[in-house]
Amino acid sequence: MEKSMKNTEKPSEQDIGIARHSMAHVLAYAVAELYPGVKLGFGPAIENGFYYDFDFTALNLSLAPETLLKIEKRMREILKQRLDFQKIEVAAAEAKELFKDQPFKFELIEDLEKQGHSTVSLYKTGKFTDLCSGPHVKTTRDLALDAFKLKRLAGAYWKGTETNPMLTRIYGVAFKTKIELDEYLLREAEAEKHDHRKLGQQLDLFIFSDLVGKGLPLFTEKGSIIRRELENFIVAEEIKRGYKHVYTPELAKVDLYRKSGHYPYYKDTMYPVMKVDEEELILRPMSCPHHYQLYANKPRSYRELPFRIAELAKLYRYEKSGELSGLVRVRQFCLADGHIICTKEQATKEIKGALDLIEFCTKTLGLKKGTDYRYRLSLGDRNDEKKYCKDDASWDFAENLLRSVLEKRKSAFFEAEKEAAFYGPKIDIQMKNISGREETAFTVQYDFVGPKRFSLSYIDKDGTKQEPIVIHRSSIGCIERIMAFLVEHYAGNLPLWLSPVQVAVLPVGKAHQKYAKEILNSLKDDGFRTELMDSAESVGKKIREGETRKIPYLLIVGDKEVKSKSVSVRRSGKGDIGQAKLKKFLETILVQREKKQ
Repeated sequence: MEKSMKNTEKPSEQDIGIARHSMAHVLAYAVAELYPGVKLGFGPAIENGFYYDFDFTALNLSLAPETLLKIEKRMREILKQRLDFQKIEVAAAEAKELFKDQPFKFELIEDLEKQGHSTVSLYKTGKFTDLCSGPHVKTTRDLALDAFKLKRLAGAYWKGTETNPMLTRIYGVAFKTKIELDEYLLREAEAEKHDHRKLGQQLDLFIFSDLVGKGLPLFTEKGSIIRRELENFIVAEEIKRGYKHVYTPELAKVDLYRKSGHYPYYKDTMYPVMKVDEEELILRPMSCPHHYQLYANKPRSYRELPFRIAELAKLYRYEKSGELSGLVRVRQFCLADGHIICTKEQATKEIKGALDLIEFCTKTLGLKKGTDYRYRLSLGDRNDEKKYCKDDASWDFAENLLRSVLEKRKSAFFEAEKEAAFYGPKIDIQMKNISGREETAFTVQYDFVGPKRFSLSYIDKDGTKQEPIVIHRSSIGCIERIMAFLVEHYAGNLPLWLSPVQVAVLPVGKAHQKYAKEILNSLKDDGFRTELMDSAESVGKKIREGETRKIPYLLIVGDKEVKSKSVSVRRSGKGDIGQAKLKKFLETILVQREKKQ
């Protein structure tokens, strides 16, 4: 027993999830003891830890972050006891009597009864009994005393539904050893410095307003510069690669999405229908049906294929409040969207071309394959006809084609079932944020359903009407999301071409302002975004301000610089890099801007 207390006997790797689930029960035990009358939700294991949901409303209590230390202390006291996790099977009616004062547990038992369960599983630990199917560790001493920590409080709707009561969620992290916990906390502290939400506020890039609404970012002048640079970059590059760039409406008749199939498949993530005159309109969640209309506007010949069409498309999707996260997950976003209508024979080449474009973009943005992102082949589920269109032969062909493209590129990838779109499989580019969590950043999808639904066709060489296929692709993905990734990736020290203010000029005193303004004008003539920091503050204070704002270059101008027609250069993140002639400095940054460095 003493050995397990000293962390020499730890759960094996495959059992760490069980240990984390057991920790959630210990958390509930501690809270129930400390706050009699609290209503219990549920508490699963999650990545790196666990959580448990509680309702303190009846106690007229709102937990403060510092209360977590008190709960942690009680959890450790429980862990030191040799308390078994004892499984008990009881009749559902008996369980309902046991949990009659716990409305959320009572509701879960009723749900189980509706599913045909006449008995339910409970776990008893000391004086605490919880509704749970398990599994759990054998005793509380199988859990590490010093390898867990309660991290934060959050609000969470019961069962994730916004019409249900809001509960208090307590998150914790748990590992096999204290060393692992300490390493995780260190990584998390570093990640917090890179958090785009924190940096976005510090650098004045974007805000959210309760009056405007959740998940609807407002970009400041500085944030808009970054966004505009990304948009200009991708539009120019796509046009260069043969895409026709278009604008289409941000709303459409519901009939359009009924025809495409999106309305039944994505209805829960679409905004409500608006009745206008005699039409039912809806904010669009995707732009593909609009692009099909442009293609189908007139007869098309095989000579026009591949037909590449692209748009910076404003899209709207209903994300649950608990899933909103800064710019990474929002309710209105701009997608660098594109569709390639082509023959089956052209599909392989066009998919390769889409991946080439994506890899060009990621390289330009300073992101490395294998380090910052990886490929996922997202497959369908042939048995799920509600979620995926039924056509086994087309699924086989499309999945094999995408797999073959990745294999021939020698691109490392992994496969994931049930992640495809309803109309076909896709290659997802999974981007890691600074915390190590993956999000889908860009996508290339094979679609064999859309052309049928919209009767898309082309006249072939022999004069016959043929059906094309569609490749959906996003080159730099959602502009908001890629902005978030880049701000975190660079910790706010964005490359010169993306920085809202690229160069600031800092005159030491009034006597140096004339020369400083000459430098400013030279920079403006070359199209640089620049600023004169000519306040009465000391140079040291101006430098600290410039570094806090993460301006790439600070040019200090004093007597020596005026006399030699030079500048003293400071580089963000690197400090003083020496003196340079103004002309030479301008040549250097012109090259950097051109190369998008």
